[in-house]
Amino acid sequence: MPALDPETEPAEWDLAPEGVAAARLLGPLLPADAVLVSSDEPKALSTLAAAAPGRPVIAEPGLREVERPREPFDREARLAYVAGRPPDGWEESAAVAARVEAVVARHRHATRPLVLGGHGMAFTTWLVSRGLVRDPAGFWSSLRLPDVVETAV
Repeated sequence: MPALDPETEPAEWDLAPEGVAAARLLGPLLPADAVLVSSDEPKALSTLAAAAPGRPVIAEPGLREVERPREPFDREARLAYVAGRPPDGWEESAAVAARVEAVVARHRHATRPLVLGGHGMAFTTWLVSRGLVRDPAGFWSSLRLPDVVETAV
């Protein structure tokens, strides 16, 4: 979980102490030889850094969460977004999928696994674009903070 701060943009939030502790539990799930690439948002970078202490993490703006107007957490708007009905003013789904795909293409390695750290709506949108998620709202709703999803890309 991030350290919520109503005075700061959510994209600038870092992890709360319990978020760091939860991220550390992910470490054993990550391949030891993986290329680690994260959204450049502090909460995502901190999650991957806590899960893989001492290993280099590449920061990528292309893995940022969906751009949207600042809003109080609106679950229904987020569910509509991942289901393909973006609210007015939200980043187009195709643009999100394209920027995540570009990061994957840039960092895919011939012999090492790729681990991406990022955000639920952006990753759900990308996975849907690749035909890997058939129930986007159900998939997004089932994500935990933090979580690991393994897929072949």
